[in-house]
Amino acid sequence: MAWSFSSLFLFSFFVFSLVEGKHVLEDGYEVTTVVDGHKSGLNPHTVHALPGSSNMIVLDSSGSTFYTTSFPMSVDSVINRFAGDGSIGYLDGKAGNSRFSKPRGFAVDAKGNVYVADKNNKVIRKISSSGYVTTIAGGISNEFGHRDGPAQNATFSSDFDISFVPQRCCLLVSDHGNEMIRQINLKEEDCLQSSHSNLGTYSLWSIGIALSCFLGVAIGFASRPYIIRHTGRSEPPLVHRDMEASPNQIGGTSSDLLLLH
Repeated sequence: MAWSFSSLFLFSFFVFSLVEGKHVLEDGYEVTTVVDGHKSGLNPHTVHALPGSSNMIVLDSSGSTFYTTSFPMSVDSVINRFAGDGSIGYLDGKAGNSRFSKPRGFAVDAKGNVYVADKNNKVIRKISSSGYVTTIAGGISNEFGHRDGPAQNATFSSDFDISFVPQRCCLLVSDHGNEMIRQINLKEEDCLQSSHSNLGTYSLWSIGIALSCFLGVAIGFASRPYIIRHTGRSEPPLVHRDMEASPNQIGGTSSDLLLLH
């Protein structure tokens, strides 16, 4: 009896081990190296696509510098410095002269603005699409903690990351140290698309509607059917003419015919 119980236990353990250790391998994918930090001299930590273009933004956290590159990428792709001068620090202003302190996370909005979780500096920074760096949260407090309210007075833990939510025009802060999710509402202009883009879309839409109407009218005139009256005869559609100038069967105009009557 004891032997049977032991055998059953071992069998059950073996079955559960197989279930827990099951792997499903899906084929059809391929891995290639498109950026080689040994050749380019950077250590990529985070990569995000720049909306509306083929550019990618690459963060070298150890170098406190942001770079851009473009698709299609290869180990020979050109890497351009986007923001940060390569030194650790805290300096706003022109992107090329700015300084960060080993940030490890960032987000990109629909207009190409970059928001940086510069946690060692206890702040959240913004690199505008025009190439200017500002501090949007934590700039006055300059300390770790948990304080809501006006963004410049807010505080965060020593470990946080951010993401952009286009549907709400806001940043969500994953405040790991405080075990919370925080929200920063952005300015409306940070989420609106360019007016030139909207104008172009509207113009194309208008042209499309106009062409559709024109083609519809042209096709209608070219293929309109004969009108079947109650007499059963097929006659061409009525043509409206100037009654004053329309000749009648006796050679006069409609006005002459009225005078005769």
